[in-house]
Amino acid sequence: MSARFTGGCQCGAVRFACESLGRASLCHCRMCQKAFGSYFAPLATAQGLTWTRGAPKHFQSSSVVRRGFCGECGTPLTYEHAHGVELALGAFDDPAALPPVIQMGLEARMPFFADLAGLPTRTPAEAEKVAGFYASVVSRQHPDHDTAAWPPQDRSIP
Repeated sequence: MSARFTGGCQCGAVRFACESLGRASLCHCRMCQKAFGSYFAPLATAQGLTWTRGAPKHFQSSSVVRRGFCGECGTPLTYEHAHGVELALGAFDDPAALPPVIQMGLEARMPFFADLAGLPTRTPAEAEKVAGFYASVVSRQHPDHDTAAWPPQDRSIP
C-alpha cells in the first residue's frame, strides 16, 4: 500500500501512514488542552491507519476516549473513540498541507486566542542577536519523512 499521509513522533520511535483523512479540526476543550499541553488540539480522522514503526502507548482520558502518545518522547499522537482514530495534525510530515476547517469545544477556547495573530514578532535586529544561537542548535528530532532505521548510531551531544 502506498500511503498518502505519513508522520510520527518527535523521536522517531513511532511512525504511521494512512490512506486518507477526514476534516481537519481544532478542538479547544479543556481535555484536549491538557492532553496536548497547548491551547487546542489539531486533529483529523484517519482512514486506513497503519503503524509503520512502533506503536503508541495509551491513556484512558475519559470513559469514552483514550489518547495515544509516544512512550519514548511523549509526543501526543491519537484521540481514539468508538467512531475512529484521530491523528494529531502536528505529527504529520507535512502539517501545512492539512489546514483546519472547523473548530470545536469553543466553551473552553482561550479568551485571547483571536488576538494571537496580532502579537508583535522579533525585529530584524533582535533576530540577528539570537541568530548564532539558532545556528548552533543540533536537532535530535526525527526528520519529516520515513527512514529505514532510527535512531542514528551517534546521538551524542557535541
